[in-house]
Amino acid sequence: MNEALHLSKKERANINDCFEKIASEIDMNIDKHSKTLIVSNIELFLNYCMRFYDRQFITRTNINHDILVRFENLLNDYFKSDLTQNLGLPSVAWCAEQLHLSPNYFGDLIKKETGNTALDYIQSKLIDEAKIKIFDPFKSISNIADELGFKYQQHFTRLFKQRTGMTPNEYRKRC
Repeated sequence: MNEALHLSKKERANINDCFEKIASEIDMNIDKHSKTLIVSNIELFLNYCMRFYDRQFITRTNINHDILVRFENLLNDYFKSDLTQNLGLPSVAWCAEQLHLSPNYFGDLIKKETGNTALDYIQSKLIDEAKIKIFDPFKSISNIADELGFKYQQHFTRLFKQRTGMTPNEYRKRC
């Protein structure tokens, strides 16, 4: 739950070694090199953390794919339910919470897997849903915006135009 960093035994040993060197340096008598050595070991620790963090997105491809499928299903269910009426637009933090991940880890995972931010992914899904709803001639643009969770139709129209290059009405007439 709220995962952030998965370490193998060997990686954990590297991290522990860094901690031991830092602790050892702190316990020694302070001299003119102490601060430099402590900072260098902290930097080494942080570099290892970045390496291991990036590595886990490569080695956990199957798990990451499963999270992407679950994310896609979560969004599908969100737009088919009345959650849009109760909660408004789905946020990255809400999606991460539903998937039992921290928002930062979730955002990094989506970015590494799709090349887009989690917010971009949500907005793309939102626009896909909007395009389907626009084909219903009995629904006004305001009704569609409301069904999708927008508080104001203008926000929906602005996002739709940013994403498609045309307003919802122009899209409806064109298609």
